[in-house]
Amino acid sequence: MDLQTHSGATVSVADKVFGQDFNETLVHQVVVAYLAAGRAGTSAQKNRSAVRGGGAKPFRQKGTGRARAGTSRSPLWRGGGQTFASATRDYSQKVNKKAFRSAIRSILSELNRQSRLVVVDDFDVDSPKTKALVSKLSTMNLTGSVLIVSHEPDANLFLAARNVKAIDVLDSEFTDPVSLVGFDNVVMTVPALRQFEEKLS
Repeated sequence: MDLQTHSGATVSVADKVFGQDFNETLVHQVVVAYLAAGRAGTSAQKNRSAVRGGGAKPFRQKGTGRARAGTSRSPLWRGGGQTFASATRDYSQKVNKKAFRSAIRSILSELNRQSRLVVVDDFDVDSPKTKALVSKLSTMNLTGSVLIVSHEPDANLFLAARNVKAIDVLDSEFTDPVSLVGFDNVVMTVPALRQFEEKLS
């Protein structure tokens, strides 16, 4: 199939990557898994077995008039463990590579179908100025949030975009499914397009 660039030229791409049916269930699964993998899960407290000390019985079982106690590290005691202690948890979900690639193909195909994928020959700015980037995007008649996917890191482009909430720049190597579905428009350079095509074919 052929994609038309912003300059009017056509680029031939694989139907397998940019012409696939949209699989909403798979895309949802991959997006949820990606977000879950970003959760820290580092919350940790000590229960009665993890608190240091308390090995000896504090006082004898009978004859003191007090309630029996087997350890001074009971949650009822000062210095004891937490009753329902939170533990370090891994929130990541397993998604195999085949399913992940299929989801990315599905997202790219849907972006193309909805005319939200804008292909450009190259995308760079002369200076790291936000005004220059916003002006360039306005000439392309793009409304809403914009994700720019470049084939190689461009310092000026990254610096110009970092001050605008609705604009983000990603290297094609590190483009994630959440970013692809989260922006209104995706501007992608032809070399980045080829990298996706090679990786997903």
